[in-house]
Amino acid sequence: MGQITAIGQMASYVLLALGILIILFHVIRLASIKDFKTKYDYINKHEINFLWYAGLMLIIAAGIYANTLLSETGIVWYFVRIFVTVMLGLIAGVVVQSLLKFYYPFYIEKRLKKLRFKPRISPQSGKAMKLLSEEEEDVYLDEGMQAEENVFSIDYDVWIDEETGYTKIEKYQGHLHALKCSECNYQTLKVAKEEILKSPSEMEEGELLKFFKCGYCGHKEKRSFRIAKLKQEEEAGGESPVIA
Repeated sequence: MGQITAIGQMASYVLLALGILIILFHVIRLASIKDFKTKYDYINKHEINFLWYAGLMLIIAAGIYANTLLSETGIVWYFVRIFVTVMLGLIAGVVVQSLLKFYYPFYIEKRLKKLRFKPRISPQSGKAMKLLSEEEEDVYLDEGMQAEENVFSIDYDVWIDEETGYTKIEKYQGHLHALKCSECNYQTLKVAKEEILKSPSEMEEGELLKFFKCGYCGHKEKRSFRIAKLKQEEEAGGESPVIA
């Protein structure tokens, strides 16, 4: 019995160490990324997954360690312990998953927004670059890019070094992040589908209808958006922009 307890405690220590290592790896990797757009993409793609894996390791470690502290024997008590441990582990897992899915996005969204609009430094002059407005940036986007922005599937940010003309274009998903649901107040309202009611032309604006669905309470709603008029292709002088 003592040997089983020792093995269980050792397994819990290993899982605890793995959970801590996962978090440390994420923190160190994040600190090593200097480019703001690259850091934005890394946080957006990996952070919640890393936190979930680390949390899972810690929950399993706690369950195993708790069982090593009990000395009662007997086949009935053994199955009772296993059942209680699994149930408590599932409850803890649901709690952690809910926190990461419904509450953590509020925090991560603020960090991503700060990273997205933090001034970029030009590699040519070493000075802060200017973020162009929606009207100013069109001259640096080709027709395909403008079409993506018009239907809100992709959003482009154009940064320019006014001294050297160096330009950097950053690409973001237009509806990647969930919105706040008006019914349950969780940030779980996402676009389910889109429908173009009226295609834009060079003379008239178009109209886009978006259908939203809440991933938590199932609430559905639809919103209408205007699509900007088509613009004639313009040629921009200077260097070719860098797209990130």
